[in-house]
Amino acid sequence: MAVTAPRVLALRALGLGDLLTAVPALRALRRGMPDARITLAAPAGLAVLARATGAADAVLPADGLDAPLPAAGPVDVAVNLHGSGPRSHRLLAAPAPARLLAFACPDAPHSGGPSWDPGEHEVARWCRLVASYGFPADPGDLDLPVPAVPSPRPGAVVVHPGAASGARRWPAERFAAVAAALRDRGERVVVTGGPAETSLARRVADLAGLGPAADLSGRTPLPELAALVAAARLVVCGDTGVAHLATAFRTPSVLLFGPTPPGRWGPPPDRCEHRVLWAGRHGDPHGREPCPGLLEISADRAAEAAEAVLARGGTPAETR
Repeated sequence: MAVTAPRVLALRALGLGDLLTAVPALRALRRGMPDARITLAAPAGLAVLARATGAADAVLPADGLDAPLPAAGPVDVAVNLHGSGPRSHRLLAAPAPARLLAFACPDAPHSGGPSWDPGEHEVARWCRLVASYGFPADPGDLDLPVPAVPSPRPGAVVVHPGAASGARRWPAERFAAVAAALRDRGERVVVTGGPAETSLARRVADLAGLGPAADLSGRTPLPELAALVAAARLVVCGDTGVAHLATAFRTPSVLLFGPTPPGRWGPPPDRCEHRVLWAGRHGDPHGREPCPGLLEISADRAAEAAEAVLARGGTPAETR
């Protein structure tokens, strides 16, 4: 009788950066279960990148925890790469998996996993989880292959002013000042943003005097955005998914952190491509107004960091 390959369902129903920080854990699952069919429950728009990791065979559309997961068929192993529970644990319990890999959560109830550490780096957290169940993971295994689609502007400097919350959104005027400084030194600068960020991106491009052709907001679906970042000379952005794309493609970057410290969401500190700027102040990452610590980072400081990264080809990630 033929042996059925294990059916694995991993939950990560969050955004772009969240997916990319879970890549090492997903790859550990793939190495430990090479014959398994691994389905990732994640937003449908991330399917291209999820498959590019080499760790997911399929994507089950899921965005957040409010709705039940679509029917996925029988599940042998469920893996909670979403959170500490109990809601995410209960969502994965619905298909009645034979085994659940998750952090310990008495309210779920689930007592078999390791304890949750709220101050842990997001990459290390999920690596520790899967390692505790016998799947050793390498936190540095973050790289993605260069996208097959061509970059819309190869060799450009990418300025991405958007962020998921106001607390992580550096002022448009400062992004524009950095963009103008880089344009003045001869760089080809483009501004990116999702469909909901076109007004912000247009404002940055206008204030920087870049012209309408430099505004790519709303015109770069995820495959094209990934290709743009992979072929860029530099990325300047906040603590957002585009920052994690820069890490995945080892593209030089200047990353503006606040209110969450880079020790929880930043690039690996030993990678010389990235310059991290952080004022050392914590705050609510879901707040509506820019974090005071983020506002302590001046446009001059960010422009100087960008010029230094371009001139020296990358310097070790730093914090202040």
